[in-house]
Amino acid sequence: MELQLNNEEGRQHSPRKPQKRYRAVLSIAGSDSSGGAGIQADLKTFSALGVYGATAITAITAQNTVGVHSQLAIAPEMVQSQIVAVMEDIEPAVIKIGMLANAEVATAVADALSRYSTPIILDPVMVSSSGHRLLSVEAEEVVRRRLLPMATLITPNIPEMEALTSMPLTMLDEKLAAARHLIALGARAVLLKGGHEEGDIKTDILYRNSAESIITSHFSAPTIATRNIHGTGCTLSSAIAAYVARGLKLEEAVREAKNYVYEAIRAGADVSIGRGFGPVNHLFNPQPMSVYEKQ
Repeated sequence: MELQLNNEEGRQHSPRKPQKRYRAVLSIAGSDSSGGAGIQADLKTFSALGVYGATAITAITAQNTVGVHSQLAIAPEMVQSQIVAVMEDIEPAVIKIGMLANAEVATAVADALSRYSTPIILDPVMVSSSGHRLLSVEAEEVVRRRLLPMATLITPNIPEMEALTSMPLTMLDEKLAAARHLIALGARAVLLKGGHEEGDIKTDILYRNSAESIITSHFSAPTIATRNIHGTGCTLSSAIAAYVARGLKLEEAVREAKNYVYEAIRAGADVSIGRGFGPVNHLFNPQPMSVYEKQ
């Protein structure tokens, strides 16, 4: 009798179907066992900036702050299945793509995403901070041919931009020419990260395609003296994705993401984790989860 009463109460007081949603972002990337880069950095960034993070893991790496010990690519079918499962249910507002490991995984990602029109932030992760190659040479061609035309924004650093374009990037006009090359391949915008350059100021350059010309915007910040820069590229692209998911226009999203990464580096500059390149402080100022009314 008591069980029957509880069941009746459950039916009478069953919760209403939620009428609100979180802003969601899907990260398609590799796992970093040290927690500073890859999927782990992406989820920390999404949480810090108030968006819901979902993942499709492309590879598992055994690494720490000193370097990458080994890596194992996930089966392409499983990568594709993860993407479809998230896209069909959670319906993320933005997709961030990071480490793709090999040509088979890159192709699986391209095939899975070809059926959707969700904005894509593509971070062409090729080499780790310690110099370990994370993307095969064969996969680079898949990125150029299949994923660049899908990208709302691609975020290469200088070595990655040189690899993708086979062009030198010493002078400003050379950087513009390389950006034109990637845009000609299909990317709608290119953010060239300047973290590898020397000097007291680091500048990222955003190149956006318009009907008549390439629009250029510069984002500069003082160089912070610290070894704790592991995962900054992953963090920046994820922050851009988070801000776009929250409704910011691309240039504003890049500006806010650049500020977030700068403050995260500064907040973690004097913290010691590991014996090598430590992580940034992703959660220096976490934001509440962004919620909006369902349409």
